[in-house]
Amino acid sequence: MNCAGVKYCDVANGPGCRTVLFVSGCRNACPNCFQPHTWDFGYGVPFDEALQQELLDSLAPDYVQGLTLLGGEPFEEENQRALVPFLERVRAQYPDRDVWAFTGYVYDRDLISGGRKHTKDTDALLAMIDVLVDGPFVEAEKDITLKFRGSRNQRLLDLAATRKTGRLCHVKD
Repeated sequence: MNCAGVKYCDVANGPGCRTVLFVSGCRNACPNCFQPHTWDFGYGVPFDEALQQELLDSLAPDYVQGLTLLGGEPFEEENQRALVPFLERVRAQYPDRDVWAFTGYVYDRDLISGGRKHTKDTDALLAMIDVLVDGPFVEAEKDITLKFRGSRNQRLLDLAATRKTGRLCHVKD
């Protein structure tokens, strides 16, 4: 996997101060995507041990609330494979930090068992994510007043509550 970029102390992609990892590679190609350069799986730098350690170190200060994954597309098959072991390290080292992820895929259609993006890694990846912002960006539904998303069709899903209750739970915003 390649990394398209990292933002430290970001406050736009989830609550509080966050480390944000932009992965490379996306097959969604949403019209008017704000980062079309990240569609290329070869864009950016390798997601190597040094970069992973830098990200882990950035989560250490008490003022950092968590980690956000976006891209590109974290749920492309190649990216899922790379993100699972990394998130295992994040969860082991920082169990009090929350993890958010943004995807253009729809959770209860594409990421569940039998969905077009469900792989042997998907359930493990989803199990380590607290909040999932799902759905493609749709220009006709663009709404700049929405918190943490660009269009009305996108949802803020509380995956921790969803796992606990067995039903789809939304984040109250």
